[in-house]
Parts: sequence; C-alpha cells; structure tokens
Amino acid sequence: MMADESALLLSLVEEFVSGLQDSKAKDTATGVKDGQFTILQLVEALGLSLTSSQPHTRARGVQLLSDVLQECYGDLTEREVEVLIAFYENRLKDHYVITPPVLRGLRALTKCKTLPPGSAVSMLRSLFQDVHVQSLMLGERACVYNMLINLMETREAELKGLGADFVFGFVQSMDGERDPRNLLLAFQIAKNIIYRGYDLGKFTEELFEVTSCYFPIDFTPPPNDPHGITREELIQVLRDVLAGTPKFAEFLLPLIIEKLDSDVQSAKLDSLQTLAASVSQYEHKDLAEFLEGLWMSLRREVFQTSSERIESAGLNALTALTSCLSRSVLNSDSEDSLSTFLELVLKDCKHHLCEPDLKLVWPSAKLLQAACSASNRASHIIAAAVMPTLIEQYNNRAECSHRRTLLEVVQRFIQSVKTSRSSENEESVLSAFRPSLCSMVFSALTETNANLQITATSALTSLSQQTGLLLDSDIELAVDHLTRLLLTEDDNSVSLAVVECAGSLAELHPTAFITKMIPELKKHMFFEPMEQDKAASEQHSHHAVRQRCLSALAAVSTQPAVVQESTPVLLEVLSSAHTGSVGFSVEEVVSACSSLRRIAEQVQDTEETGRCFHNVIIPRLLSLALQAALQGEGSSGRRSPLVEEAVLSAMVPVISTSCSRLQPTVAGQTASKAVSLFLDGDVSFLPDNSFPSHIQLLKQGDSWSQSQMVCLLMGCVCSLPRSVEVPQIDRLLSELEEMSYTCSHPLSYTSAAKCFAGLVNKRPQGDSLDSLIEKTMKRVCSELDSTSSSVRTQAFTLMIWVAKALLLRYHPLFTTLTDKLFSLLDDADLGPMAADGFSLLMSDSADILNRACHADVRIMYRQRFFSENSAKLVQGFNAAPQEKKPNYLKALSNIVNKLPKQVQVTELPALLSLLLEALSCPDQGVQLSTLSCLEPVLIDPPPALIQQLEALVNRLLALTSSPAMNVRIVSLRCINALSCFPVHEILPFRARVLRALARPLDDKKRMVRSEAVQARGEWFLLGSPGGR
Repeated sequence: MMADESALLLSLVEEFVSGLQDSKAKDTATGVKDGQFTILQLVEALGLSLTSSQPHTRARGVQLLSDVLQECYGDLTEREVEVLIAFYENRLKDHYVITPPVLRGLRALTKCKTLPPGSAVSMLRSLFQDVHVQSLMLGERACVYNMLINLMETREAELKGLGADFVFGFVQSMDGERDPRNLLLAFQIAKNIIYRGYDLGKFTEELFEVTSCYFPIDFTPPPNDPHGITREELIQVLRDVLAGTPKFAEFLLPLIIEKLDSDVQSAKLDSLQTLAASVSQYEHKDLAEFLEGLWMSLRREVFQTSSERIESAGLNALTALTSCLSRSVLNSDSEDSLSTFLELVLKDCKHHLCEPDLKLVWPSAKLLQAACSASNRASHIIAAAVMPTLIEQYNNRAECSHRRTLLEVVQRFIQSVKTSRSSENEESVLSAFRPSLCSMVFSALTETNANLQITATSALTSLSQQTGLLLDSDIELAVDHLTRLLLTEDDNSVSLAVVECAGSLAELHPTAFITKMIPELKKHMFFEPMEQDKAASEQHSHHAVRQRCLSALAAVSTQPAVVQESTPVLLEVLSSAHTGSVGFSVEEVVSACSSLRRIAEQVQDTEETGRCFHNVIIPRLLSLALQAALQGEGSSGRRSPLVEEAVLSAMVPVISTSCSRLQPTVAGQTASKAVSLFLDGDVSFLPDNSFPSHIQLLKQGDSWSQSQMVCLLMGCVCSLPRSVEVPQIDRLLSELEEMSYTCSHPLSYTSAAKCFAGLVNKRPQGDSLDSLIEKTMKRVCSELDSTSSSVRTQAFTLMIWVAKALLLRYHPLFTTLTDKLFSLLDDADLGPMAADGFSLLMSDSADILNRACHADVRIMYRQRFFSENSAKLVQGFNAAPQEKKPNYLKALSNIVNKLPKQVQVTELPALLSLLLEALSCPDQGVQLSTLSCLEPVLIDPPPALIQQLEALVNRLLALTSSPAMNVRIVSLRCINALSCFPVHEILPFRARVLRALARPLDDKKRMVRSEAVQARGEWFLLGSPGGR
C-alpha cells in the first residue's frame, strides 16, 4: 500500500473512531471495494483503536470493521475470513459494549461463500458460550437469529455435526424472546431444525417448551405498523413448528386439550386447527393415550359451540384424527385403535340419531359424518352401525318434519361416504343398504310435504353420484318421479329443486332422460286445454307447467346426446308459436329462447354440439324470424309473436353465445352465411326455403318487422373471437351506418348502431379504422348540429355506441366523441338523452361489447374516463345556464355511480359541491344515484364533507319525504351514517333531525319505517349518558 493510501486509511479510521463520523464507514468500504486497501490492512490500521483501554473506543473500532464487512463480505478470501473469525470470537469475551458490533460483523461473515470448513461450528460454540442472547437489545438478538439462519442455509452438514448441542444452544438463545419480529425468525429456525432432520437428542422437550409457551398466539399489531407482521403469520409458522414432528405428540396433545378448555374463541380455533395439522404427521401409537381426552374436547366443542368456525374446525380435526388412526396397520397382537376410537364416537352420538325432534341430532350427525369421511375403513364401521338405525327410524316415524330430518342426515352420510372412497371403481360402503335407501328417497318424493320432497331430491342427487347405488331401473323410476313432480307440483321451491336434481342426474344417466322425460315434457307442453276448460286459473296453471318444462329441458341438456333431443322440442315451440298451431304466449316463447341460451352456455364444446347449434339451431331461428317478419300482419290480422321485441331480444343471446364459445371455425362459417343473408338476401342455407328472392334486410327502412332483424346479425358477427374474420366487413359497416340513420324503428336503428360499434371495437388499429371513425363522426356531427334534422336521435344513438366501443379499447379518437357528448348536454332536445348516455358508457353491456363476446376491453377504463373528463364536467356545469345544469348533474351522477367504491371514496371530496347540488335536482334517478355514491363516503367522511354538513343535512332530510320509496330508504341510511360523524360536529343538528325523522316513522312502507327506526335510534343516543 502506497504512503498516500496508508495516510488516507488512517485518516478515515481516526475520523470514524475519534471524530464519530459514521459516514466514513461508507468511504472506507468504497476504498476496500476499489482495491485501495484490503480488509487485513484495515484491521492493522485499527490496531490502536482495538487495543485501547477504553471500551467505547474499542467498540467504535470494531463497529467500523463490521460496517465495512457488511458491504464487502463477498470479496473476502478464505484466509481473510479465517483471521476475522478468530478476531471476532476473541472479541466476544470483551466488554459488553463491544458485543453488538461484533455480532454484526459475524453476521456479515456468515454470508461469505469462502467460509472455511469448521468455522461455522467454531462461531456458534463461541456465541453460545460467551453471549447471553436475551440480555441483548432487539437488533442484536435479530443479528444472532439471522446468523443461525444463514449458517443453516449454507453449512447444514457442519451444524448437524454439533448434534443436540446446536438445539440446546438455540433453545438458550430464544428462551424469553418477546418481540414479534424476532419470534418470526426464531420460529423459522425451529422449523428448519425439525423439518431438516437435526438431532434433537435429549432436548426435544426443551425445544417444545421454548416454542409452545407462545401457543396460542395472542398478538395484535399496532395501527400503521411499519413492519407488517400479522397475527396470521405468527400463528402459521408456530403451527408449522408444533405440528412438524411426532416427537412433540406427548407434549402437544395435552397442551391442546388444556387450551380447548379456554373461554377465548381464538384460542379454541387455533388449537383445533393445530390439532388437525399435527395428526397428519402422527401414527396411531402417538395418539393412543390421549384419544379419550381429545374426543371429549372435540365433542364438547361441536355440541356446545356458538361459533360456526369453531364447529367447522372441530369437525376437520375429528376427520384428521380418524384419518391418522385409519393408517395404522393391524397386527394380530395389537389393538385396533380405529375401532376403539370409533366405538367412543358411536357410543356418544348414535343414540341422538333416534331423536330427530331434539337439537343434538345435528351435532351428533355432523361428528359421525366427519369421522365417516376420513377413510374407507371408518366409513364401513360407521355406516354399518348407523345406517340400519336411520332407515328403521325413518320407516317408523309418521311426522314429515322428523322424516325430513332423518333423510337429510342420511343424505349427508351418503356425501361423507363419497368423500372417503379411494377410487371410483371401488364398491360403495352403502351397497348393502341400496334397496332401503332407494325406497326411502322414492317414498319421500311421493309425499305432499314440500320440504321433504326437496330433501329427497338432494338425497337422490347424492345417490346418483356414487357408482352402483342406483340401478338402471332405479334411474328410470327416479326420472318418472321427477317428471311427475315437474308436471304437478306448483310449489316454486320444489320445482327448482327438481330441475336442479334432473340436471345432475342427466349428466350421469342421459339415456333415461332422452327416452322418458323429454317425450313426456313435450307432450304436456303442446297439450292445450279444451275451450270449456280455459278458466283463468287453468290457463295460469298450464302456463306454469310449460315454464317448468322449458326450464327442465335446459337443465338436463349438458350431454351432447340430450342436446340433440331437447333442442328440437324448443325449436318446435318457436315454430308452433309462429304458425299459431299451438297457443304459446310471448312469455313462453321468450322462456324457450332462454333455455336454448342456457344450453349453449353449459353444453360441452364438441364438434357434435357445434354442428347442432351452427347448422341447425341458428339457421332455424333466422328462418323463423324471417318468416315472421315477411308475414307482418297476416290476412287474419294475427301477428306472429316472433316479431315482438322481447322475443327477438331473447334470440340474440342464443346466437351470440353459440358464436362466442362453440367451435370458432364453424362460427366463422355461420357469420359468413348471416352476412350473405343480410347483404345479398342469400337464403340458401335456411330451412323451409320458400322465401322471395332479392330480400334486402338492411335496406328495409319502411318495414320495421324486417329491419329489426338486424339485432340477430349483431348477435352473430359481434360475438366472434377476434381471430375469426368477418367477411365483406367494409360493405357491411357501410350498410349498417346507413341503416342507423334511415330507420325510424328504435330497435332497428339501435341494433344497427350496436352492430356497427361491436365491429369497430374489434377492428385492428390503423389508418383504415381511423378514417372509418372520422368519416362516421363527420356525418354524425353534421346531423346533430342541424336542429332541423329528422334523424338526430338516430345519429346520437350511433355516436354513443361508437364512443363506448372506442372507450373500451382506449382508442385516441374517443376524446373527439366525448367532447361532442359534453357539448350536447346544453342541447334543448338531446340534453337529457346525452346525460343518460354517460350511464351507457360506464355500464356493462349485456349483449355486445363485453368480454364474453371477445370485445377489446381494457382494464380500469371507467377510472380512466373519470380522471380525464371529471374536470370538463365541472367546468361545463359552472358555465351552463341554470335550466341546463340538471343535465350536468345527471351526467356526473351516472359517471360516479358506476365507479368502483374505492375510487368513489377518494375522488368524491373534489366533486362534493356538485353532488350536493344533485341532491336538489328534481330527477329522482339523479337523486337515487347520488345518494348511492354518498353512502359509502359517509362511513369514513373526508374533512371537506364535514365542512358541508349544514347543506348535506338539509338536503337529506328533504329527501326523506320523496315520492320514491328507494330515495326515502337510501336517504335515511345516509342520515343514519351521519350519526357516526364526530359528536361535536353533529350534536347541533340532533333536535332538527329527530323532529324530521318522526314523519318517516309513520311511512306506509315497512322498509322505510325500519330504516327510520334505526336512524332515529342512533341520533337519540347522541350526547346522552351511555350513548355516543
């Protein structure tokens, strides 16, 4: 080392040690990194400091060396590390003030890759011998734990060579630790000791004692804790330690039994979860002497608990315990511990099953079911003991409530047995009871009690899900029962349960439904009462049967084979309704379309189902709709229900769901045919092809029945995956745009605009798209700017849907459209419509421009729109004449109401004055929307809101007399929330609020009265003794 460098090093040492300039440690470290001097030269330069008679001077010298090592430990040679370790070990015997920097230095050295062999053991022996860890400060204790963790990661073999001495040293080090940050480190070390196979030797109990003294964890982090340590973290890592080895069983199990006697709910929960985690590591011999005590504790928790979480944890623990005992291998000379344990369980629980009218039947059943679900062996033992009793009880009881309870218990046992099965091919534990179980279920299905029937459908579903419990004859009988209930049972809850059960069974046994249920449902759907029977009640009943049949046809159609049989029936409903051969109502036709949509949503996407929908169902729907449109009002004056807006709107999702999720390639062919139909009148692919030539569906401005069919085209082309190209798209877009202006029928021009927007949303970015949007905007603005134009409403509809299409994909030209939309808020005719348009922009669309239709939807588009446009809205409001201000308020309310709640809470203070204005707006929709925005903000009010308290209270009290019930309800909730504001702020309003709330107490609507009672009660308590 040159003289200059030597002088520099001595200067740095002097300034750090004597001048107390801590920044010089960084300069010294930089010098070592740059090669100006070595670590050993630094030690040499520190000579006088390290040999000083003053402990604090020696401590400063060691601190400088340790600080430099923190930065430079990666560059040390093995020889340097060896010298430094020897030095630091020697310093551990020095004065206590030197210990902290020594520990920091040793921690840095434990990270060295060049740590010499044997040095890890040497360091730890010195540490355990010369340092009393718990007398150190928090940071130094953390240093010790981090040293141990570092060495366990890199020098595991050496540490294991210490044998049980390492465990003993660690136990001594952590004994008495109280800081949660250090406990996390200490628990991690204990976990490593257990899971990595360190020798515990004779210190097993000591390691358990030093960790289990923290069980159960009772730690609540302080508010705004910068360290981020949670109670859950500590619980989990301690649980990993305690449950990590069977060697702890003899200590842990008595501790858990003791803690389960606690009155603290969290302690019970932690104990039960720890028990469940630990027994997964144990063998039956580890549990043997504690089984009775554990069972008594678990039984008490389930029998007597008032907490669902504790009950659930108790049942999980029982399952884990039974599972552990089930793993025991039986020897001729050993006791069967599983049988012994289950005898205890059965002895305490079985007799309660004979008392279905008493409250202990359910906890007893749950305990038995938890044990039953643990293993196949356990389910055999419990089923053999319990099922005969339950079957006998069911057959001997006459009361429906008792029979329902017993059947529900049986159903849960069937589920438990299913859980315990090791393979699907294995014979069911319940095979011996199959005839009796089927008899119970079928007899319950014939009862008149609705609750018993519902329970029977659940039991039937459970039976069907286990191989071998239902024979083919049983399935057929079950289908007969379900069909009968569908056709005769008027109770809505029963029919819902039957439909759900039929759906589950049809997935597993489709043949019986194809041959029995579907033909029977069809027969009853197409049956019409005789003229003399057509009383109002009879008509209503027949309508209800048809609705149930339509719902059931959708539910059972999950397998392709069933779909092939059910969909023709649904199409026949539409055909018959169109021809008038059977009198189906519009509502029934809509239900048939809804069933087709549901089938398209749930059926497996196979080539077979794809062909069924694309080659049969969609062409048939288009054909029927076209026939109805061309027929218009027939000579008889009868109009086909298929021209009704409700029916066409119900057909759209059938087509869009099919095109979006079934066979994309075939969907592309369907779209191509649909485009040819609408552009060129190509009807060659339609069934019943007796249509006139040269149909021009997109140029039928005068015929609303034909022009409105464009909604079906929208369902087809706007739902395709983006990878599927739409043919003739430029021509199609041109025709759709023209149609948006020329049609006067609302459904026609709205559907054309939506279809145009849906295609624009998916078009690739580029000049072609930009020129299309600019051309469209030019014409839209031209029509909107002409107050004499007859198509302003149509132009506005096109603009708002194109704006939504561009907003969703963040297209830069979107701002042009929004600026135009803002300008229309001042328009005398279109102002209210423009305000409503903001709701459309911010809402999810059901039929197009959503992710299900593969639209280009970017994340957080609502937040982006709000942040870019809220200032414009405020400026526009301030500049607008008084009569136009309600439009701005409505627009603001529509935007804010659709924002996520978290964004509302942060953004509302800036818009508060406008929102208070909106509460005075006469439009009830604006009032309700604004109140919905304010309600979550009132829970944690910003200072700006408290400053506006006078205005807020006045407006809210006025709204409690609103003609709209919903407005009254939400305003009362807001007044209730105000009672949580700082007392000194709201106390002056107490008398006025209580007087005003007297009136809604007598409101004619019960829900309003209920809210008024709650709000008035909270305000009464303000300022009173015992109140707030």
